[in-house]
Amino acid sequence: MRLAEAWRVALDALRANRLRSLLTMLGVIIGVGAVVVLVAIGTGAKNEVEAQVEGLGSNLLVVVPGRLEFGSAPSASRMSLQDAEAVAEVVGDPSRVAVTVASGETVRAGARERFTTVQGVLETTPQVFDRPVGRGRYISESDVRTGRRVVVLGATVASALFPDRDAIGQQVSIAGVRFRVTGLFAPLGQSLGVDRDDEVHIPVSAAQRLIGVDRIDGLAIKAPDRERIDDLSARVVAELTRRHPDTEFSAVTQEQILGVLGDILGVLTGVLAAIAGISLLVGGVGVSNIMLVSVRERTKEIGLRKAVGARPRDIGLQFLLEAVLLTTVGGVLGMGLGVGASLLVGALSPIPAAITWWSLALAFGVSAAVGIVFGVVPAQRAGRLDPVVALRSE
Repeated sequence: MRLAEAWRVALDALRANRLRSLLTMLGVIIGVGAVVVLVAIGTGAKNEVEAQVEGLGSNLLVVVPGRLEFGSAPSASRMSLQDAEAVAEVVGDPSRVAVTVASGETVRAGARERFTTVQGVLETTPQVFDRPVGRGRYISESDVRTGRRVVVLGATVASALFPDRDAIGQQVSIAGVRFRVTGLFAPLGQSLGVDRDDEVHIPVSAAQRLIGVDRIDGLAIKAPDRERIDDLSARVVAELTRRHPDTEFSAVTQEQILGVLGDILGVLTGVLAAIAGISLLVGGVGVSNIMLVSVRERTKEIGLRKAVGARPRDIGLQFLLEAVLLTTVGGVLGMGLGVGASLLVGALSPIPAAITWWSLALAFGVSAAVGIVFGVVPAQRAGRLDPVVALRSE
């Protein structure tokens, strides 16, 4: 039997039992749709995280106490501003070094208030993290040196506290201490459901006095170029270790952060896709069962075809093509369902969804493979039927 003729016969057989064919495809449709949606969400989350990390600035080196490894316990920071000054000497340019000490505090303006993240920073932060002020001015070196009570507001905080007037020049209270607003950040928007504009910056010296600490949580360095970042990392860690012999320090680059996060999200995406793939296997078992039923129902047809010269492989090929046709049509419908669901998730939730051509191609290929694998047994059974026994079945 020619292949084209076999496809036509297979299609006619499925059309003759449209409702049963649709119900049989349902497991494949759901399985493929789930795989497409979960891979789209995982890929979108990975892209979003990569964009967020890259948006922190270029050639960035982050230094924190302790070991930055999955499952390792966080270490209390013993770093101080004097350590940052020593690191600046190693770097050779103080404008390339930024520090942070963070705390969650309530910021008030009149009757309005908002709980937000308060970041104590140096005047170098906009240059190191490539985040300029949208309006007004940022914290100056003089503000840091004198501990002046000035603050730069994120867009979300500014709109919450001053919805109907200009925030610049106004007074706000942070943990009961008054600060004057000198600038506003340009809006950054949300990332993975986190509002990146929900923070305020104050001089690190003022933050230490406000919180009651003399430490800094960590520091960041903007390397002059990508080629020298590894050497700079080793020298910075060596200097901090010399100053604190009993403390371990970790220095990570953006590439290393992206690599770790990419691996984690990649594994998570694979696990989610594998879980969704279970429904594909269930759908494949359903296809196999229905094809076995079809073989029993069409025993006389098989006997007649063999009596007029059809070979066992011709009969087997027809039933195999019917199984593949069931799963591939179900796969195409599932891809459409998955694409629609992914677009809906991206539109109605903060979870990003990125539909990629390879995920659609993979879903189609897997659906065809399911048809082949689960169609082999019914095809072999149909091909092995004795024509005499088959003709006597009715």
